[in-house]
Amino acid sequence: MTAMTLRTIPDTALHVSPIALGTAWFGSAIDTPTAYALLDAFAARGGNFIDTARTYSDWIPGERSRSEGVIGRWMADRCNHNAIVVATKGGQAHDDGSSRLNAREIASDVDASLSRLHIESIDLFYVHRDDPSTPVAEIIDALNTHVRAGKIRHIACSNWTADRIRQANDYAAGSGQAPFVANQPMWNAAVIDPGALPDRSLAVMDDAMHRLHAASGMACVPHSSQAGGLFSKMATLMGSLRVRLGRTPAGYPAAPNQRRYRALSRVASARSLTIEQVVMSYLLSQPFMTIPVVGCRNIDQLASTLSAADVRLDAADLHAINAAR
Repeated sequence: MTAMTLRTIPDTALHVSPIALGTAWFGSAIDTPTAYALLDAFAARGGNFIDTARTYSDWIPGERSRSEGVIGRWMADRCNHNAIVVATKGGQAHDDGSSRLNAREIASDVDASLSRLHIESIDLFYVHRDDPSTPVAEIIDALNTHVRAGKIRHIACSNWTADRIRQANDYAAGSGQAPFVANQPMWNAAVIDPGALPDRSLAVMDDAMHRLHAASGMACVPHSSQAGGLFSKMATLMGSLRVRLGRTPAGYPAAPNQRRYRALSRVASARSLTIEQVVMSYLLSQPFMTIPVVGCRNIDQLASTLSAADVRLDAADLHAINAAR
Protein backbone atom coordinates (compact mmCIF):
# COMPACT_ATOMS: atom_id res chain seq x y z
CA MET A 1 0.00 0.00 0.00
CA THR A 2 1.14 3.54 -0.71
CA ALA A 3 1.64 6.10 2.03
CA MET A 4 -1.33 8.24 2.94
CA THR A 5 -1.32 11.78 1.56
CA LEU A 6 -1.18 14.42 4.30
CA ARG A 7 -3.82 17.14 4.57
CA THR A 8 -3.53 20.56 6.21
CA ILE A 9 -6.06 21.38 8.92
CA PRO A 10 -7.60 24.74 7.93
CA ASP A 11 -6.15 27.81 9.66
CA THR A 12 -3.17 25.84 10.96
CA ALA A 13 0.22 24.58 9.85
CA LEU A 14 -0.66 21.05 10.97
CA HIS A 15 -0.14 18.56 8.14
CA VAL A 16 -1.92 15.37 9.13
CA SER A 17 -2.87 11.99 7.76
CA PRO A 18 -6.53 11.69 6.59
CA ILE A 19 -7.19 9.18 9.38
CA ALA A 20 -6.13 9.64 13.02
CA LEU A 21 -5.15 6.75 15.26
CA GLY A 22 -7.23 6.60 18.43
CA THR A 23 -5.48 5.34 21.54
CA ALA A 24 -8.14 5.17 24.24
CA TRP A 25 -7.21 1.62 25.24
CA PHE A 26 -3.42 1.94 25.05
CA GLY A 27 -1.83 0.71 28.25
CA SER A 28 -4.92 -1.19 29.36
CA ALA A 29 -6.86 -3.51 27.01
CA ILE A 30 -4.12 -2.87 24.45
CA ASP A 31 -0.80 -3.68 26.11
CA THR A 32 2.37 -1.73 25.38
CA PRO A 33 3.91 -4.17 22.83
CA THR A 34 0.67 -4.24 20.83
CA ALA A 35 0.34 -0.45 21.06
CA TYR A 36 3.91 -0.05 19.77
CA ALA A 37 3.14 -2.43 16.88
CA LEU A 38 0.03 -0.44 15.96
CA LEU A 39 1.88 2.87 16.17
CA ASP A 40 4.75 1.50 14.04
CA ALA A 41 2.36 0.14 11.41
CA PHE A 42 0.40 3.39 11.34
CA ALA A 43 3.58 5.43 10.88
CA ALA A 44 4.79 3.05 8.16
CA ARG A 45 1.66 3.89 6.14
CA GLY A 46 2.32 7.61 6.52
CA GLY A 47 0.01 8.01 9.50
CA ASN A 48 1.16 10.83 11.74
CA PHE A 49 -1.97 12.08 13.56
CA ILE A 50 -2.41 10.48 16.99
CA ASP A 51 -5.41 11.15 19.22
CA THR A 52 -5.24 10.71 22.99
CA ALA A 53 -6.48 12.30 26.23
CA ARG A 54 -5.45 12.80 29.84
CA THR A 55 -8.19 10.43 31.02
CA TYR A 56 -7.76 7.59 28.51
CA SER A 57 -7.60 4.22 30.29
CA ASP A 58 -8.30 5.89 33.65
CA TRP A 59 -11.42 3.74 33.89
CA ILE A 60 -9.32 0.89 35.28
CA PRO A 61 -7.49 1.09 38.65
CA GLY A 62 -3.81 1.89 38.91
CA GLU A 63 -1.65 4.13 36.79
CA ARG A 64 -3.37 7.22 35.42
CA SER A 65 -3.14 8.62 31.88
CA ARG A 66 -1.69 5.38 30.49
CA SER A 67 -2.40 6.26 26.88
CA GLU A 68 -0.37 9.48 26.95
CA GLY A 69 2.42 7.61 28.72
CA VAL A 70 2.61 4.89 26.06
CA ILE A 71 2.64 7.45 23.24
CA GLY A 72 5.28 9.57 24.95
CA ARG A 73 7.56 6.58 25.48
CA TRP A 74 7.05 5.39 21.89
CA MET A 75 7.97 8.78 20.45
CA ALA A 76 11.02 8.95 22.71
CA ASP A 77 12.09 5.41 21.75
CA ARG A 78 11.60 6.10 18.03
CA CYS A 79 13.01 9.66 18.19
CA ASN A 80 10.15 10.75 15.93
CA HIS A 81 8.25 13.38 17.91
CA ASN A 82 8.97 15.98 15.22
CA ALA A 83 7.20 13.80 12.64
CA ILE A 84 4.09 13.15 14.76
CA VAL A 85 1.11 15.45 15.28
CA VAL A 86 -0.26 14.80 18.75
CA ALA A 87 -3.78 15.76 19.78
CA THR A 88 -4.68 15.37 23.43
CA LYS A 89 -7.54 16.48 25.64
CA GLY A 90 -7.98 18.00 29.07
CA GLY A 91 -10.57 19.72 31.20
CA GLN A 92 -12.60 16.53 31.72
CA ALA A 93 -14.96 16.83 34.66
CA HIS A 94 -14.16 15.32 38.04
CA ASP A 95 -15.55 11.86 38.76
CA ASP A 96 -18.42 13.47 40.68
CA GLY A 97 -19.34 15.52 37.59
CA SER A 98 -18.05 18.86 38.88
CA SER A 99 -16.42 21.10 36.30
CA ARG A 100 -12.69 21.37 35.71
CA LEU A 101 -12.96 24.08 33.04
CA ASN A 102 -11.06 26.72 34.94
CA ALA A 103 -7.62 28.24 34.46
CA ARG A 104 -5.97 26.27 37.26
CA GLU A 105 -7.22 22.83 36.19
CA ILE A 106 -6.53 23.47 32.51
CA ALA A 107 -2.99 24.56 33.33
CA SER A 108 -2.49 21.40 35.39
CA ASP A 109 -3.67 19.20 32.51
CA VAL A 110 -1.52 20.98 29.93
CA ASP A 111 1.64 20.67 32.01
CA ALA A 112 0.98 17.03 32.90
CA SER A 113 0.33 16.11 29.26
CA LEU A 114 3.53 17.81 28.13
CA SER A 115 5.48 15.83 30.71
CA ARG A 116 3.94 12.45 29.87
CA LEU A 117 4.25 12.97 26.11
CA HIS A 118 7.87 14.20 26.40
CA ILE A 119 7.17 17.18 24.14
CA GLU A 120 7.54 20.94 24.47
CA SER A 121 4.29 21.92 22.76
CA ILE A 122 0.96 20.15 22.23
CA ASP A 123 -0.01 20.35 18.55
CA LEU A 124 -3.77 20.26 19.18
CA PHE A 125 -5.32 20.55 22.64
CA TYR A 126 -9.03 19.78 23.01
CA VAL A 127 -11.34 20.76 25.82
CA HIS A 128 -12.66 17.24 26.38
CA ARG A 129 -16.15 18.15 27.57
CA ASP A 130 -18.09 21.38 27.88
CA ASP A 131 -19.56 22.99 30.97
CA PRO A 132 -22.32 25.29 29.69
CA SER A 133 -22.36 27.12 33.03
CA THR A 134 -18.81 28.36 32.42
CA PRO A 135 -18.68 31.41 30.10
CA VAL A 136 -16.84 30.70 26.86
CA ALA A 137 -14.67 33.77 27.53
CA GLU A 138 -13.13 32.13 30.59
CA ILE A 139 -12.31 28.97 28.66
CA ILE A 140 -10.87 30.73 25.61
CA ASP A 141 -8.84 33.09 27.81
CA ALA A 142 -7.41 30.18 29.83
CA LEU A 143 -6.47 28.19 26.73
CA ASN A 144 -4.88 31.16 25.01
CA THR A 145 -2.60 31.72 27.97
CA HIS A 146 -0.89 28.46 26.98
CA VAL A 147 -0.97 29.28 23.27
CA ARG A 148 0.93 32.50 23.98
CA ALA A 149 3.36 30.60 26.20
CA GLY A 150 4.09 28.14 23.39
CA LYS A 151 2.74 25.14 25.30
CA ILE A 152 -0.17 24.66 22.84
CA ARG A 153 -0.02 25.28 19.10
CA HIS A 154 -3.79 25.13 18.42
CA ILE A 155 -6.94 24.66 20.47
CA ALA A 156 -10.05 22.60 19.78
CA CYS A 157 -13.20 21.29 21.45
CA SER A 158 -14.71 17.87 21.94
CA ASN A 159 -18.36 17.14 22.69
CA TRP A 160 -19.56 20.74 22.44
CA THR A 161 -22.79 21.91 20.82
CA ALA A 162 -22.79 24.01 17.67
CA ASP A 163 -24.09 27.05 19.56
CA ARG A 164 -21.31 26.91 22.15
CA ILE A 165 -18.64 26.43 19.48
CA ARG A 166 -19.96 29.47 17.61
CA GLN A 167 -20.02 31.55 20.79
CA ALA A 168 -16.45 30.55 21.67
CA ASN A 169 -15.06 31.34 18.24
CA ASP A 170 -16.97 34.61 18.03
CA TYR A 171 -15.43 35.63 21.35
CA ALA A 172 -11.97 34.56 20.19
CA ALA A 173 -12.30 36.62 17.01
CA GLY A 174 -13.57 39.65 18.91
CA SER A 175 -10.77 39.49 21.46
CA GLY A 176 -8.00 38.80 18.95
CA GLN A 177 -7.24 35.35 20.32
CA ALA A 178 -6.79 31.86 18.87
CA PRO A 179 -10.11 30.12 18.11
CA PHE A 180 -11.04 26.46 18.05
CA VAL A 181 -9.68 25.03 14.79
CA ALA A 182 -11.27 21.60 15.15
CA ASN A 183 -14.25 19.89 16.74
CA GLN A 184 -14.52 16.27 17.85
CA PRO A 185 -18.12 15.08 18.11
CA MET A 186 -19.46 11.54 18.06
CA TRP A 187 -20.19 10.80 14.40
CA ASN A 188 -20.28 7.84 12.08
CA ALA A 189 -22.38 6.33 9.30
CA ALA A 190 -24.95 4.93 11.72
CA VAL A 191 -28.21 6.40 12.96
CA ILE A 192 -27.54 7.46 16.56
CA ASP A 193 -30.13 8.14 19.26
CA PRO A 194 -28.34 10.59 21.62
CA GLY A 195 -30.95 10.05 24.33
CA ALA A 196 -30.12 6.35 24.50
CA LEU A 197 -26.38 6.74 24.89
CA PRO A 198 -24.99 5.68 28.29
CA ASP A 199 -22.81 8.82 28.41
CA ARG A 200 -25.12 11.80 28.08
CA SER A 201 -22.20 14.25 28.01
CA LEU A 202 -21.32 13.19 24.46
CA ALA A 203 -22.24 15.59 21.65
CA VAL A 204 -23.46 13.85 18.50
CA MET A 205 -23.17 15.41 15.04
CA ASP A 206 -26.53 17.00 14.19
CA ASP A 207 -27.85 19.28 11.45
CA ALA A 208 -26.83 22.47 13.25
CA MET A 209 -23.28 21.23 13.76
CA HIS A 210 -23.02 20.00 10.17
CA ARG A 211 -24.12 23.44 8.92
CA LEU A 212 -21.55 25.10 11.18
CA HIS A 213 -18.74 23.01 9.74
CA ALA A 214 -19.91 23.48 6.17
CA ALA A 215 -20.16 27.26 6.57
CA SER A 216 -16.96 27.81 8.53
CA GLY A 217 -14.72 25.14 7.05
CA MET A 218 -13.67 24.09 10.55
CA ALA A 219 -12.14 20.61 10.61
CA CYS A 220 -14.13 17.78 12.15
CA VAL A 221 -12.23 14.94 13.86
CA PRO A 222 -15.02 12.55 14.87
CA HIS A 223 -14.67 9.89 17.53
CA SER A 224 -16.59 6.59 17.36
CA SER A 225 -16.10 6.83 13.60
CA GLN A 226 -16.69 3.12 12.98
CA ALA A 227 -19.66 2.83 15.36
CA GLY A 228 -17.80 0.18 17.30
CA GLY A 229 -17.65 -2.04 14.22
CA LEU A 230 -21.45 -2.09 14.06
CA PHE A 231 -21.80 -2.56 10.30
CA SER A 232 -18.93 -5.03 10.05
CA LYS A 233 -20.73 -7.13 12.65
CA MET A 234 -24.00 -6.76 10.75
CA ALA A 235 -22.29 -7.94 7.56
CA THR A 236 -21.09 -11.03 9.41
CA LEU A 237 -24.58 -11.58 10.82
CA MET A 238 -26.37 -11.03 7.50
CA GLY A 239 -27.72 -7.61 8.42
CA SER A 240 -29.14 -8.44 11.83
CA LEU A 241 -28.30 -6.43 14.92
CA ARG A 242 -29.71 -9.03 17.28
CA VAL A 243 -28.56 -12.44 16.05
CA ARG A 244 -25.66 -13.58 18.22
CA LEU A 245 -25.13 -10.06 19.55
CA GLY A 246 -28.08 -10.71 21.84
CA ARG A 247 -29.06 -7.06 22.12
CA THR A 248 -29.14 -3.79 20.22
CA PRO A 249 -26.00 -1.71 20.94
CA ALA A 250 -26.88 1.24 23.16
CA GLY A 251 -27.61 4.37 21.15
CA TYR A 252 -27.98 2.57 17.82
CA PRO A 253 -31.68 1.79 17.21
CA ALA A 254 -32.17 -1.49 15.37
CA ALA A 255 -34.68 -0.73 12.61
CA PRO A 256 -33.09 2.50 11.30
CA ASN A 257 -29.65 0.93 11.31
CA GLN A 258 -30.84 -2.14 9.43
CA ARG A 259 -32.06 0.28 6.75
CA ARG A 260 -28.77 2.17 6.94
CA TYR A 261 -26.85 -1.10 6.60
CA ARG A 262 -28.74 -1.98 3.42
CA ALA A 263 -27.94 1.45 1.95
CA LEU A 264 -24.27 1.10 2.82
CA SER A 265 -24.23 -2.39 1.32
CA ARG A 266 -25.72 -1.14 -1.96
CA VAL A 267 -23.01 1.52 -2.23
CA ALA A 268 -20.34 -1.06 -1.40
CA SER A 269 -21.62 -3.44 -4.06
CA ALA A 270 -21.93 -0.75 -6.73
CA ARG A 271 -18.38 0.51 -6.08
CA SER A 272 -16.72 -2.86 -5.38
CA LEU A 273 -15.80 -1.74 -1.87
CA THR A 274 -15.96 -3.43 1.51
CA ILE A 275 -18.54 -2.30 4.04
CA GLU A 276 -15.66 -1.02 6.20
CA GLN A 277 -14.37 1.14 3.34
CA VAL A 278 -17.80 2.66 2.76
CA VAL A 279 -18.24 3.41 6.48
CA MET A 280 -14.92 5.27 6.56
CA SER A 281 -15.34 7.01 3.20
CA TYR A 282 -18.76 8.26 4.32
CA LEU A 283 -16.91 10.57 6.71
CA LEU A 284 -13.95 11.27 4.44
CA SER A 285 -16.30 12.44 1.65
CA GLN A 286 -18.05 15.21 3.57
CA PRO A 287 -18.06 18.80 2.16
CA PHE A 288 -15.57 19.93 4.83
CA MET A 289 -12.36 18.39 6.13
CA THR A 290 -13.18 15.35 8.21
CA ILE A 291 -10.43 13.27 9.83
CA PRO A 292 -11.94 10.18 11.46
CA VAL A 293 -10.37 8.84 14.64
CA VAL A 294 -10.15 5.05 14.50
CA GLY A 295 -9.56 2.65 17.37
CA CYS A 296 -8.02 -0.59 16.11
CA ARG A 297 -7.13 -3.56 18.31
CA ASN A 298 -4.75 -5.34 15.91
CA ILE A 299 -2.73 -4.88 12.72
CA ASP A 300 -5.33 -6.52 10.48
CA GLN A 301 -8.03 -4.13 11.67
CA LEU A 302 -5.69 -1.20 11.12
CA ALA A 303 -4.79 -2.30 7.59
CA SER A 304 -8.45 -2.77 6.69
CA THR A 305 -9.32 0.67 8.03
CA LEU A 306 -6.45 2.48 6.32
CA SER A 307 -7.42 0.93 2.98
CA ALA A 308 -10.20 3.53 2.87
CA ALA A 309 -7.87 6.53 3.19
CA ASP A 310 -8.10 7.44 -0.48
CA VAL A 311 -11.68 6.25 -1.14
CA ARG A 312 -14.28 8.93 -1.77
CA LEU A 313 -18.03 8.72 -2.32
CA ASP A 314 -20.03 11.14 -4.45
CA ALA A 315 -22.96 13.32 -3.42
CA ALA A 316 -25.48 10.75 -4.66
CA ASP A 317 -23.91 8.06 -2.47
CA LEU A 318 -24.01 10.31 0.59
CA HIS A 319 -27.63 11.22 -0.10
CA ALA A 320 -28.62 7.57 -0.43
CA ILE A 321 -26.97 6.71 2.87
CA ASN A 322 -28.41 9.70 4.74
CA ALA A 323 -31.90 9.02 3.39
CA ALA A 324 -31.94 5.53 4.89
CA ARG A 325 -33.37 6.20 8.35
